[in-house]
Amino acid sequence: MSYPRVSLEQWRTLQAVVEQGGFAQAAAHLHRSQSAVSYAVQRLQDNLGVPVLRIEGRRAVLTEAGEVVLRRARQLLRDAEALETLAHELKAGWEAEIRLVVDAAFPTEILMEALQAFAPHDRGTRVLMQEVVLSGAMDALREGTADLVISAGLPDTVLADEFIGIEFIAVAHPDHPLHKQNKLLEFSDLKREMQIVIRDSGQHQIADHGWLESEHRWTVSSIERALSTVTHGLGFAWLPRHRVLSQLESGQLKPLPLSQGQTYSAHLYLSYAHPEHVGPATRLLTQHLRDAVVRFQTSGDPTQ
Repeated sequence: MSYPRVSLEQWRTLQAVVEQGGFAQAAAHLHRSQSAVSYAVQRLQDNLGVPVLRIEGRRAVLTEAGEVVLRRARQLLRDAEALETLAHELKAGWEAEIRLVVDAAFPTEILMEALQAFAPHDRGTRVLMQEVVLSGAMDALREGTADLVISAGLPDTVLADEFIGIEFIAVAHPDHPLHKQNKLLEFSDLKREMQIVIRDSGQHQIADHGWLESEHRWTVSSIERALSTVTHGLGFAWLPRHRVLSQLESGQLKPLPLSQGQTYSAHLYLSYAHPEHVGPATRLLTQHLRDAVVRFQTSGDPTQ
């Protein structure tokens, strides 16, 4: 395994000579002797095997090779500074990563808005995001594989805040037999047709979401797959209104005319897996999530 022959300090010295316009100016800028600056640049050139500077009058000017290597060296120096900053942040308690577990019913636009607001201030923190269905969030809390959780149920291991209400609506393709009956539909009508059910991603308290014990059902693993299946006329399902809004507006789907139970509301909850050890990055992301929810709700969101 080979190791770099040129040190970061030598690259930093070369950058100073170029930006300050000469060895004397660089020495003053770096608070070093001119001989030390000259020696560092000479060692750099010897190690590289190519000249990187030439003298024009009283100025030190980059050669063509020097321009190429210094361009890469500037990025190297920025990366090194960022690495040192990250180390200081970690020492101060800033998390290296946030394990975020989100129920699939949580509106994607809220999540993306919060992550976009968080990214410029993440200080190198990685966000490890996992989408789950129903009790999958509870599993993450119990098993300690999450830091911040948005769940479809109220956790029984930690305290949680009610975060957002999601409205589910019964829908089917306009040509589905249920829409051909020209009457208010009853429970018995639904039981004779194919229901599309979303599988619980949990491993311990598994429950297929919204199953009416129909004679026919297909089980899928995600809301998006359920939406695609229903849009293709292969059954009916209760789906989050915000996920089917465009299909309702375009006529690809129609609400089922149920005598009762056409819609229902479910609450999503926000919780920390370890409330006593919540770091500043997790708190910052949480605040961005809360702010995004407020903006979503006050802009006439379709979940309400």
